Amino acid sequence: MSKFFKGTFILLIAGFFTRILGFINRIVIARSIGEEGVGLYMMAFPTFILVVTITQLGLPVAISKNVAEAEARGDHAEIKKILVVSLATTMALSIIFTPALILLAPILSTTLFTDPRTYYPLVAIAPVVPVIAISSVLRGYFQGRQNMRPAANSQILEQLVRITLIAVMTRTFIPYGIEYAAAAAMVASVIGEFVSLIYLMTSFKLKKRFKLRKDFFQFVHKGKKTFKDLMEIAIPTMGSRMIGSVAWFFEPIVVAHSLALAGVVAIEATKQYGALTGYAMPLLMLPSFVTFSLATSLVPAISEANTQNNHKLIEYRLQQALRFAFLTGGLAVIVLYVLADPLMQLMYGSAKGSYFIRLMAPFFLFYYYQGPLQAVLQALNLARAAMINSLIGAIVKTAVIFLLASQPSFGITGAALGIIVGFVLVTVLHFATVLKKIAFSFYIRDYLKAFFVMGASGWFGFWLFAHILLKEHLAIRVIASTLAMSISYLVLLIILGLIKKDELKRIPIIRNFWVFR
Repeated sequence: MSKFFKGTFILLIAGFFTRILGFINRIVIARSIGEEGVGLYMMAFPTFILVVTITQLGLPVAISKNVAEAEARGDHAEIKKILVVSLATTMALSIIFTPALILLAPILSTTLFTDPRTYYPLVAIAPVVPVIAISSVLRGYFQGRQNMRPAANSQILEQLVRITLIAVMTRTFIPYGIEYAAAAAMVASVIGEFVSLIYLMTSFKLKKRFKLRKDFFQFVHKGKKTFKDLMEIAIPTMGSRMIGSVAWFFEPIVVAHSLALAGVVAIEATKQYGALTGYAMPLLMLPSFVTFSLATSLVPAISEANTQNNHKLIEYRLQQALRFAFLTGGLAVIVLYVLADPLMQLMYGSAKGSYFIRLMAPFFLFYYYQGPLQAVLQALNLARAAMINSLIGAIVKTAVIFLLASQPSFGITGAALGIIVGFVLVTVLHFATVLKKIAFSFYIRDYLKAFFVMGASGWFGFWLFAHILLKEHLAIRVIASTLAMSISYLVLLIILGLIKKDELKRIPIIRNFWVFR
């Protein structure tokens, strides 16, 4: 098995469990505080992501790379310097932005979000900023030492604590008002992150090779070169993330004001935004852990091939990644499209948001392509081009949301259409940029076969759900239809030659079965 395939498979397994736990967390929130509470939660959440992005300053990636290089040289003093400088930087930024978030919360809630109740969730998330600042540095350290277990375990632990506390705390505070329940959900997230940090600090203390606190400020003073080296990697990395974070920060603001222009009152706008971003979007983005894993594995694989000027291998790896993203994303699209209503009813106890799933699902194939394409651009030293593409997509998305959502005939549907236009445009721009750098062949016949497989499997699942399993419980109908679509989808892919048997044998579980057969 190649390093690329093995690394991707390992990341897929880890990403799958983390994403499932995160999705369960969303379900618990939705069932605990309802559509309106989810709207308040989701309006405040982008602000939290923006503040964290600024505080982290893109350092986790830089720390990982520099620690790995210092580890290879056996330079433990440099590793300590990297950690000390990174901690000093992120803590200084968190000291600035934590009180700033608390002080600006009244202005943000009343002026920008148009719903004063968002004040409570905004204030509730402020204490998490320094916690994440420290934990992100430690995660970068462990990744640099190629020890992924502490980071993976801490994320799973954080999700488990968050899910448990959200279920308890939201029920405790909901009698006082929906805004207090939404704030309680944020507090549960803060506590989850804090428990995760304790685990990381314990792991670091048990495995450290130096005393971090000894001569801390002396290392900070001597760390000017280390700071410069970190910033050379961190600043470009933060640039791309900042574009996404800023766009997400302004999204609920633009939606709220656009819906107000369309005549939608603030409370109803909050509910509608909650249905879109709290109910529909998590389901649509659930399969993206596959593309995230592909993107993570692609960067070193493409970088190595580019160094060797092996353009054929670059195209081969990209073809592999895009085909895998398309085939896995295709299955997700048909399951979500066919079972939108029962899935929403089963998970959230409400079918609200299913319309957005049916509207957006077919276009999410473009979104599943975006991660691998961006990874290729980064590996080919085209990170600046990727950042510009993301900026163009963010501007166009925001403009379309404002133009359409402010029209009474579109309303919240205009926001959904704006989101679609944004990620489709970024994917197309990424693809165009890649094509300028490398040759790429389009296998039209394979894509036509894949669309046929999607249509046939989707029809079979719909027929089974609508005509055969009518007397069964909703959960059984959904599970049976999903399994039927998945099995028929896989069988048709093999029959039509879109998946080869030797490719299946590369998967460890199937390979082991084949050996002991």
